Amino acid sequence: MRFIAPILGDFRRTYPDIALTIIIDDMLTDIVEGRFDAGIRLGERLHKDMVAVKLSEELEMAAVAAPSYLEHHPIPRHPADLHHHECINFQWPGGGNIYRWEFARGQRALEIAVNGGLTVNDTELMIGAALDGVGVAYMLEYQVRPWIEAGKLIRFLEAWSPRFPGFYLYHTSSRQVPPALRVFIDFLLARR
Repeated sequence: MRFIAPILGDFRRTYPDIALTIIIDDMLTDIVEGRFDAGIRLGERLHKDMVAVKLSEELEMAAVAAPSYLEHHPIPRHPADLHHHECINFQWPGGGNIYRWEFARGQRALEIAVNGGLTVNDTELMIGAALDGVGVAYMLEYQVRPWIEAGKLIRFLEAWSPRFPGFYLYHTSSRQVPPALRVFIDFLLARR
């Protein structure tokens, strides 16, 4: 959505004869099995036999909470401190697993199953709950940056926030790229 929404109107006006079907979900859908021409996915989740076009810079995670939550809870200084906090869990759509929060500092990497009375499968709900003081959220930094800059969310554990490959548009290499997809990729890249 982050990459497609800003260009959609211009693309349709420029290429009215190209029909688009855009499906948004957080599942790791097999684009070949689903009969899609392309997908957008984090670089670390790409299959090796795909052609990938980089769409974003590297990303990093951010642990955040509202000032109202932190008035009554100490700011975590180490990921293990999160066990003493109300954390907002994320469950992968389609009944998937609960995301284990991943942290790294130098050569040390940790995965933590956090505790909390709220589990969501939507990032907007997670942001809303964090803003409302429900607990600690852990999500992509760019998703919460506006609220951090506005002082509505406080970021912590930055030294433990891992960086990883950003988003890529990908398609199969087993067949020729359809001309309409080539036009869409070129249009997208020219405007990012």
